[in-house]
Amino acid sequence: MRAAERHSKRPVKREILANTSFEETRIAILENGRLTELLWERKSEENIVGNIYKGAVENVLPGISSAFVNIGFGKNAYLYISDVIGERGASIDSILKKGQHIMVQVAKEAIGTKGMKVTMDVSLPGRYLVFTPFQNYVGISKHIEDQQERKRLSAIVDKLAAKHLQGKGVVVRTEAEGASEEELEREVKYMIANWGNIQKKLDTLPPPALIHKDLDLTLQVARDILSDQVYVYMLDSREAHKNVVEFIEGIAPELKEKVRHYEAKTPIFKAFNLEQELENLRQTKVALPNGGSIVIQEAESLCAIDVNTGRFTGSKSQEETVTQTNIEAAVEIAYQLRLRNIGGIVVIDFIDMRKASNRNKVMEAFAHAVKTDRAKIRILPITRLGLIEMTRERKRESTVSLITEECPQCKGAGRVLSAETMRIRIQREIYDMTAGRPGGQIRILLHPALAEVFRSQQAFIEKNVQRSVKIQNDPQLPWEDYRIVLE
Repeated sequence: MRAAERHSKRPVKREILANTSFEETRIAILENGRLTELLWERKSEENIVGNIYKGAVENVLPGISSAFVNIGFGKNAYLYISDVIGERGASIDSILKKGQHIMVQVAKEAIGTKGMKVTMDVSLPGRYLVFTPFQNYVGISKHIEDQQERKRLSAIVDKLAAKHLQGKGVVVRTEAEGASEEELEREVKYMIANWGNIQKKLDTLPPPALIHKDLDLTLQVARDILSDQVYVYMLDSREAHKNVVEFIEGIAPELKEKVRHYEAKTPIFKAFNLEQELENLRQTKVALPNGGSIVIQEAESLCAIDVNTGRFTGSKSQEETVTQTNIEAAVEIAYQLRLRNIGGIVVIDFIDMRKASNRNKVMEAFAHAVKTDRAKIRILPITRLGLIEMTRERKRESTVSLITEECPQCKGAGRVLSAETMRIRIQREIYDMTAGRPGGQIRILLHPALAEVFRSQQAFIEKNVQRSVKIQNDPQLPWEDYRIVLE
């Protein structure tokens, strides 16, 4: 029996739904039927977080305690002194030299104008353990609260460390609660073998070179999220389903029955009413139950969130109404941060409250609401003006940044779906329209600028849908409108 089964007061029905197309994989996590988290991976924008590379140091800048490393991309990766393996307290230029070959792991992908961030302190995540080859440390997740279980796991892992790790470290993940010594030892042996393969590539391949690639998104979800707490993991791709089943059989065979292939004709996201939820993510204003609202404004440097009050009914004092609105907003903001994958610096402007006790209530409500978030979060105390500053771990760009781009007509005052998102959406719709129907030409009417993008990909689209495609300009159509005619 795992942790949540013993400690959860409210049973939560978790469902994982995976939609895989030619161009992208979208995974939705639902809790009691409500969409709570979205994971997105596009073939045109390869996910490299977690990948390990052999790179070459291009520049060392002691003034900012940083270095830039060539790992084979157009822009060099950024390496800060705290992510460098070397003598504690030493300057970066005493550890790294220009031209030096080093092993680094991508910790954060390039976002906006900022390049990707890498670390020399690499780690390999498993289902139960995280292997840390450069840390002589054995740790246990703070989310495992049962003291007897912590002692049991500590004894097992200390024994395995002495037997197998030779000075290397591991961190016990939450999912290890209830795991047997045999399961943990099997994973330790697998990680050590994997590390040996990485070392061989490091010794033989010239830089820049990829020496370890993390799992694809569907398998990462199977490793990191699928558990006893999940009701079902449903995938609409036969190939992805097969791969996940084979993977689970190797690491957690007791969960195999939770992995199912979605075979209905209605597209999986449409069947679960998720497409409209994705559309709603583009809205900056979110309504609250009592008539108030929050407004979310994302920028590259930070995300600003404003809380607006609802109507004052008179049945409560204004202070009580404001406090209640702020508490509702705190819960909704925690939900939206996770759903939209907003990371980095976040500043929340709550409605002013006169009483410190009420400000504390809002702070407590927010701290409690973010506990379900898998990202690392740091919250600073609320100010007298009702401001909360916080940071949320950001490894990838937010969902809104991924699926939209600057509006070509208003030049940044608003955002529209990106050309790439439009192309994938239309191709998915064509595929759904033509499935099981005899061949015939397809005619697509589009905004002229979008039509040019489609023409550059016409052969690729025709190959995927196995039909002739005719693309027509229609100056009367807005950017996001289109017509598909099956002839």
